[in-house]
Amino acid sequence: MDDDDEFALDPDLIYLNHAAVAPWPRRTAAAVSAFAEENARFGSRNYPVWVETETRLRTRLARLLNAASKDDIALLKSTSEGLSVVAYGLDWRAGDRIVTAREEFPSNRIVWESLAPLGVSVGAVALTGAPDPEAALIAALDRDTRLLSVSAVQYGDGLRLDLERLGRECRRRGVLFCVDAIQALGAVAFDVQAIGADFVTADGHKWMLGPEGLALFYVRPELRERIALRQYGWHMVEHAGDFDRRDWEPARTAQRFECGSPNMLGIHGLEASLGLLETVGMTRVESELKRKMNWLHDKLSKFDELEVLSPGDPARRAGILTYRPRHVEPRIQFEALRAAGVQCALRGGGIRLSPHFYTKESQLESTSNLIYKFSHGG
Repeated sequence: MDDDDEFALDPDLIYLNHAAVAPWPRRTAAAVSAFAEENARFGSRNYPVWVETETRLRTRLARLLNAASKDDIALLKSTSEGLSVVAYGLDWRAGDRIVTAREEFPSNRIVWESLAPLGVSVGAVALTGAPDPEAALIAALDRDTRLLSVSAVQYGDGLRLDLERLGRECRRRGVLFCVDAIQALGAVAFDVQAIGADFVTADGHKWMLGPEGLALFYVRPELRERIALRQYGWHMVEHAGDFDRRDWEPARTAQRFECGSPNMLGIHGLEASLGLLETVGMTRVESELKRKMNWLHDKLSKFDELEVLSPGDPARRAGILTYRPRHVEPRIQFEALRAAGVQCALRGGGIRLSPHFYTKESQLESTSNLIYKFSHGG
């Protein structure tokens, strides 16, 4: 498969912003267009076929996570919703504590802080500059800690955590383990069973190359019924299609967390995007992305005018590299790069670059030349 056949980006654009919102592959745009056209012509006549696409999506997501079954996958609106289901589904007691990282994206901070009226406290551990980030997090797990919630990859500097190590320690201490995987899934290999995560959630619009507004939510099967439900509707019951039935119970599968009608438009888009990732293979995706990230890190690290904020250890990287110009305000250089056609982001105190497996080496070379130029007053 030629990657050029799958991506129709403007030739004047260098897209290094997959850690924010990714462009869709051609097949995804085609799937969404076909769904819209079908709906416009036939309405919901083919709804049973749409449900087949939904089932394929759950199956693909289960494979991406290495979950035991598609029944372990719920389809929610966003990562934030998934984290909220956990936050407001657990039976908190006054004095309980949650540990997270100080550098987390607001979604993985605000939701836990909102539990303060229940007497739940949050311990935010600084990971920036920590010689052993996992040790710092583990050291914060005290006898009152009920939950550790971290991003698999930090959105600001791209730090990739050793989730298996954290998961082992959580199991040993009886602490629940929640992973925000939005900056990992679709970029690097992920194994929810090896990690031992109790909860995983991730929206599909970044490295999975799908539309916004559709996220996966995983709960370890043994915990599924321990999460109190706060939303109710026709879709979360065991016999969802039997509308005349008066008695009901929550679905035994993860569908119990889906209160209403599924996002069929998003489902068709994300299913197509994951089809591409499966065709390419996550082994190749991760390998290609690793090679590009290593090149980018090595190149920018040689510029005296820059400070690379992302980890130097290749094992700590996924798809994010953040740097800070030493003699130019980051925003000024960011705007210059944007004007030159480089789509990037201001994050983590610097400029964040996030290519994907299909990004051309020539585009990375052009970007590094522009960064050098703009760092020297060009």
